[in-house]
Amino acid sequence: MYQAYSLDDGRLYTARIKGKVMKKDEAEYSPVAVGDIAIGEPYSETEALISQIEDRKSYFRRWNTKRDLNQTIAANQDMTAIVASPSSPPFRPRFIDRAIASSYNASILLILNKADDEIPSYIPDCLALYSSLGFSVIMTSSRTGEGIDELRDILKGRITAFVGQSGVGKSTLINTILGTDLRTGEVSYKYNRGRHTTNHALFIEKDGLCIIDTPGVREIEVPFESLPLVKESFPELRDVECQYSGCLHRGEDGCSVPSLVESGRVNEERYDSYLRILSSLEERKPFFMRNKK
Repeated sequence: MYQAYSLDDGRLYTARIKGKVMKKDEAEYSPVAVGDIAIGEPYSETEALISQIEDRKSYFRRWNTKRDLNQTIAANQDMTAIVASPSSPPFRPRFIDRAIASSYNASILLILNKADDEIPSYIPDCLALYSSLGFSVIMTSSRTGEGIDELRDILKGRITAFVGQSGVGKSTLINTILGTDLRTGEVSYKYNRGRHTTNHALFIEKDGLCIIDTPGVREIEVPFESLPLVKESFPELRDVECQYSGCLHRGEDGCSVPSLVESGRVNEERYDSYLRILSSLEERKPFFMRNKK
């Protein structure tokens, strides 16, 4: 069952998929995601049937390890805001890289939340690197109000999907921005990781701001896509010209990237992150691609 807002009459309907009319992509865990634009018809004042989902212009998609399938978490967003914290839970550039690689056709905003906490010395350099690559970066604090007004201005007129590790303060930040009271939780100090406080994605609209709040996660696995598509999320690799077209920049014959890494023109940690993503995708074969007995 889904909640659907009607663009025709402004009502909120409880909706379900109409029989087998809408074919489910066998490469997807669920045919419907928050932010999808659906075609359907009401059959009561509060209930409706969904017969079709329009093509998505953008999405945030991850690999569902339990189902061995891609799962779209948010759809049709203009921007994906990746929320991180300095130390609780720890700032993890490789998590950010995987989150960027899981977002398709949406601009990226990196938010360092809890900016009033002590910030380890390596983080400003990391943020400067992402900024130099063309990603927007902002520092915020719900406690002190730092960056909140600026963030509101950035969000105006856009649909933004918020993603991040559990415990980074994502829901608290959204509460501060919108003046809402979404349920929030404390960090689990045993593992210095967050507890899940949002167990499904929510579409929230208030005062001209549209936010998709997605469940906090401990890890993000990049969805199973074509390997060249991963390269699109690494601007420093995207436009590198090698001897052969279609080079994946893994040190193939005629690949120029290793020399760029050696000279410092491509960050070594980011390059290693890229190679790890490719390796993880190659090790994974979805069930629909396996030989059936």
